[in-house]
Amino acid sequence: MRLSDSIESFIKTMLNEESTEVELKRNELAEYFGCAPSQINYVLATRFSPDHGYLTESRRGGGGYIRIVRVVESGSQRLMYLINERIGESIGEEECMRLISQLKEQRIVTADEASLMAAAISARALGVPVPDTMKGVLRARMMKSMLMTIAARNRT
Repeated sequence: MRLSDSIESFIKTMLNEESTEVELKRNELAEYFGCAPSQINYVLATRFSPDHGYLTESRRGGGGYIRIVRVVESGSQRLMYLINERIGESIGEEECMRLISQLKEQRIVTADEASLMAAAISARALGVPVPDTMKGVLRARMMKSMLMTIAARNRT
């Protein structure tokens, strides 16, 4: 397991089902994992961002701390945010896969649904002779369509 994955897993363990907020000392966390504090910052920026469903507050100096808050929102709210704001006119495969993984982790979609969604937006599925920019547009439209179907199912 990579260091970034270990740090992410450690923080997510602290943010269990009952706790939506955790406060950590950056230097203590870096010391625990034997890394530089900048590695902690990297994990926070890439894995605990608002797009991932988290808010982070960081205070430097004087034993600075990091507060991580899991944003609690309904599945429908999350889906509408993704459809209307997060997924633009075009989206890359890697970013799309991250979104699908988050939806599965947040239990908005099942593991089977996530697998089907990932297969539909994959490079293999879009292996047609069109420019990559067009593939990104197609991927965004497919994702929005799938998310609208899931949102409609969740309303009933």
